[in-house]
Amino acid sequence: MYVNAKRQFTAQDVAYEFNISLRTAHRYLAELNEMGVPLYTESGRNGGYRVLDNRILPPILFNEHEAFAIFFTFESLKYYQSIPFEIDIKEVSNKLYTSLTPDMKRKVDKLSSVLAFWNIKRDLPSSYLQDIIESALEKQIVQIAYFSKSQSSIKEIVPLGTYAYNGFWYIPGFDLTIGEIRLFRMDRIQSLSRLNKIYDPKITLEDWLIRQPHQEQHNPIRLYVELTREGVRQCQSQPWLVPYIVMKNEVQGYIDTTIEHNEIDFVSNYFYQLGTAAKVIEPQEMVNRICEMAEELLQNYIGRE
Repeated sequence: MYVNAKRQFTAQDVAYEFNISLRTAHRYLAELNEMGVPLYTESGRNGGYRVLDNRILPPILFNEHEAFAIFFTFESLKYYQSIPFEIDIKEVSNKLYTSLTPDMKRKVDKLSSVLAFWNIKRDLPSSYLQDIIESALEKQIVQIAYFSKSQSSIKEIVPLGTYAYNGFWYIPGFDLTIGEIRLFRMDRIQSLSRLNKIYDPKITLEDWLIRQPHQEQHNPIRLYVELTREGVRQCQSQPWLVPYIVMKNEVQGYIDTTIEHNEIDFVSNYFYQLGTAAKVIEPQEMVNRICEMAEELLQNYIGRE
């Protein structure tokens, strides 16, 4: 840890830091080099040791529970077709697995049959993960060609970062055209160019994620939905609805909150899928939309007779 932090030092620095002899310091540094820490020696008055870039980390000792936790965390990433840093998750998992003792390997094999961090497997690639992460670190403006539900468009955004949810990668980005943060899905980015321009949105990814449920709404409308017991159960699996579920009694509940007017189609589709487990009372526009969808479905089947 010392040499990785220092990057450049002398054997005398090591001897002084750890209160050991100069000869012992040289011996320890030679042992570190044999362990895989790429040390480069420079002679002369200002010489010493230097750690090369792209270094391999030295062995780290984990206890049993730490090793299991790391192994299964890696396993959870295998459901994502694209991950940052261009690493092979299977290879990393194999490296950790082969370093385990035989009894720990047997326990991992048993745990694999009863423990999983499962996620939906998506086949859509997210080609620009690394670019998005690096641009977010540097607060760099990127130009993207984005394919949305309605159209393709060219946008200039400053990514706050990226996060994984439900098998997809998402990017909250400051849209310079409208001066607001918008949410983009990584697999819908058709092309990306990093521009030689910097802009600081004055908000971090973590701050944005925390503030999301309390974002200021520009055109809010009331959403009131009555729920059966099954409706409550279904809505409890949706993070965006959980804070607003209220139980009337053991078998009935309701949702009373506000949504943006432009979210009507999305929310209508969700409650339509719940069937009789949910009944939208407000807004009337959503009630009408759900009735239209039900009529379209009915006509689809009547037309088959």
